[in-house]
Amino acid sequence: MPALVALKGFITKSNDNTLSRLTGIPSLYLVLWHEKQTGSCYSMPKVQNRPQYPNLKHDQVEDKSISGRGEKCAKYYAQYSQQCLMGGIMVAWCTHSICYGFHCIPRSEGHNNVFLVLYTHWKVPPKCVIYDFACALGPYCMTREGGFFANIQFLINRFHASGTYQVADPGLKTLNSSAAECGNSVIAHIRKSISYMGQYHAMLYMRTFLLIWN
Repeated sequence: MPALVALKGFITKSNDNTLSRLTGIPSLYLVLWHEKQTGSCYSMPKVQNRPQYPNLKHDQVEDKSISGRGEKCAKYYAQYSQQCLMGGIMVAWCTHSICYGFHCIPRSEGHNNVFLVLYTHWKVPPKCVIYDFACALGPYCMTREGGFFANIQFLINRFHASGTYQVADPGLKTLNSSAAECGNSVIAHIRKSISYMGQYHAMLYMRTFLLIWN
């Protein structure tokens, strides 16, 4: 069948030419085309675009003032960008270690990567967001979309909570605040493999890996 021949050709050599031949498999073609254009793959459809904030001087400027991992991310990117590698992959997890999806980070990780996912893919915002630098992420989000993020609790996981203000909320004790850390540690095992792939294969590989994980 022509569609199967086209699929085999795409798997053998993934590029724009072989992708265009997958129109005989509309559902697969549209997914791959979207991932190629956006570099993202989420189980929830995109519900709105990220607005521009012209009155915020440093909006969408790379976060260079983040202490700890932020500085290291920027430093490492300066090294491996010379090898034509992207800044990394951000994965969104629920507290049950189920992956919501992922997207490619062009440069080093920053607050905008988390803001972008939450605002564009969640029609109803989650009740809480657990992130290493939640203390800085909260003001970043509230400054841009205060109405959307008004009722969200921004929390730091237990692993990174040393030296931070801790809230005695019994309801939070049942949350697995380290779910993302555990999930990301598993993804670290395929990091080297992905570094040798082009965007097509890397996206397919990550998607398949995370589908099996879920």
